[in-house]
Amino acid sequence: MTRGYWRICRARGIHSTIKYNNHGCTRRAKNPQYIAENLLDRRFHATKPNEKWLTDVTEFKWFERIEVHKLYLSAILDLCDRRIVSYVLSERNDNSLVYKTFDKAVKANPNAHPLFHSDRGFQYTSRVFHHKLVQAGMTQSMSRVAHCTDNDPMEGFWGILKRERYYGKRFTSKQELVQMIEHYVRYYNTRQVQRNLGVLTPMEKHLLSLAA
Repeated sequence: MTRGYWRICRARGIHSTIKYNNHGCTRRAKNPQYIAENLLDRRFHATKPNEKWLTDVTEFKWFERIEVHKLYLSAILDLCDRRIVSYVLSERNDNSLVYKTFDKAVKANPNAHPLFHSDRGFQYTSRVFHHKLVQAGMTQSMSRVAHCTDNDPMEGFWGILKRERYYGKRFTSKQELVQMIEHYVRYYNTRQVQRNLGVLTPMEKHLLSLAA
């Protein structure tokens, strides 16, 4: 790239959005109470909705003068239609955040009994969370240690969201950041077509799969 090109980009406020890492931020449990095998085994294809769900937590920041505040997004993604099944935002990355996300997904899909895949974050390795999965008739699966690609589609969603709406911007209020995330999830589910879904949106693919 020439210096003249970079001067034009700076003058027009154009920023690169492809150099960032997009890892989730769940902290691996020091003393896990329950560890599941990697039953998903990178088989990132599902033939019907609610067959395989992935989940993770990622971190955002917003600024109030010199103070830095964090906001955490927990979400569940369906591998068949790539829709976001449920999500919850919180200023605390704790068990409650993950439990609320799961309860919200179960309430919206009471007959769903998917393979449920996550990393080995402290929330997912707790006995309480495993019990919630068993009660819901789901089978638990976990990524191997230090293998983020075992949960690649979930990581991919974080990357898409952050590249398109977050990187290169400075959010100066929690409300502004929350609205951005809420609007994007709604846009992603209902308006963003994907080639791997046959040029359909996640919700269009979801409804088509249910009708099949």
